[in-house]
Amino acid sequence: MTESVTKHERNLSALIHASTFSKFFFPFGNFIIPLVLWTASKKEYEFVDHNGKQALNFQISILLYSILVGMVSIPFFLGGFLPNIFDFDHFSFSNIHSFNNINFNFDSDDFFGPWMIPVALLGLAQSALFIINIVYTILATIKTNEGEVFEYPFTIKFIK
Repeated sequence: MTESVTKHERNLSALIHASTFSKFFFPFGNFIIPLVLWTASKKEYEFVDHNGKQALNFQISILLYSILVGMVSIPFFLGGFLPNIFDFDHFSFSNIHSFNNINFNFDSDDFFGPWMIPVALLGLAQSALFIINIVYTILATIKTNEGEVFEYPFTIKFIK
């Protein structure tokens, strides 16, 4: 596919990848602009078709991963503000913090108690997804502008 790629195809493909940064200017710009650019030229150029699918699949995958991390963090976030919301004493889980005589005790009077540790870790996961999105989008833009085929990692193939 890379032997017969014209300069126009390379530029258009790089523009599709770079247009995902439009999410910083208006909501869902990372889906709308690449979708418009891809659908306008996907039947004419195989290279543009491949890159449009890659860019959209990656953006949808990152959105899905971000939603999942956000959903996982909700109970921990609520537990930090409402510590008795998950009272496990009536399920006989009151000593769950003691495993093999190793005690994990946190001061629950402190706002940054045991519930904030998973929230912080999940916040780091969100930050990692943000950085992965930026880095791989830049790499894809550069590689496709050079005429190389780029495959995003961690991508679910929604559009085939």
